[in-house]
Amino acid sequence: MKLIVLWDIDHTLIENAGVSKEIYAAAFSALAGREPSGPARTEGRTDRLIMRDMFLRAGLPVPDWPAIEEALTWAGQERLADLRMRGTVLPGVHEVLKTASARSDWVSSVLTGNIAANAQLKLSAFGLDALLDLPVGAYGADAGLRPELVAVARERMQRLRGVPAGVPAVLVGDTPRDVEAALATGSGILAVASGVHSSGELAAAGAHEILPDLSDTRRVISVLETFAAT
Repeated sequence: MKLIVLWDIDHTLIENAGVSKEIYAAAFSALAGREPSGPARTEGRTDRLIMRDMFLRAGLPVPDWPAIEEALTWAGQERLADLRMRGTVLPGVHEVLKTASARSDWVSSVLTGNIAANAQLKLSAFGLDALLDLPVGAYGADAGLRPELVAVARERMQRLRGVPAGVPAVLVGDTPRDVEAALATGSGILAVASGVHSSGELAAAGAHEILPDLSDTRRVISVLETFAAT
């Protein structure tokens, strides 16, 4: 039963305790020379859209992407200690990622709005990076819209791991945008209500498989297996 599993990071695998928004604010300030007019609007958006929105709301021109990515990378590195001190791994995550990574017929990676550098930073801060095949994941610099990231991950898996084009994929995430990305690309979706969105909101977005979190490893793997069997 071959399967591609693509995990969201923030509020699905880890709780960043506000560090993410501090990263965006610091990156904005480094580029704009002043503090942002309000906090970053995240909720499943990619870093490209999050930062673009911050500049537009401030009435400022949007810098070229390489400059934004460099600022985000710097801001993430500056806040690694804060993330380790204040952030946490969510319940069951270590065990479920370990179990998924042990499946020789599965490819378990990430689909995240974070740029690759900050995704790596967040995962390594809690020892999760070794449990995921990060080179074949999809990241916030790869596309503006989340559904576009699915094709990016598929292409990398085919090129780097020889994964055939028709292998089913399932996204695991905590926002309606995760659900929408799965539905728009014909992927499965396992939604978790471990972020700010309730089970009801995730169901309204179109998710049928919804769990409160990833703490029940057997249940999570069982749900993922149903997507592999389709």
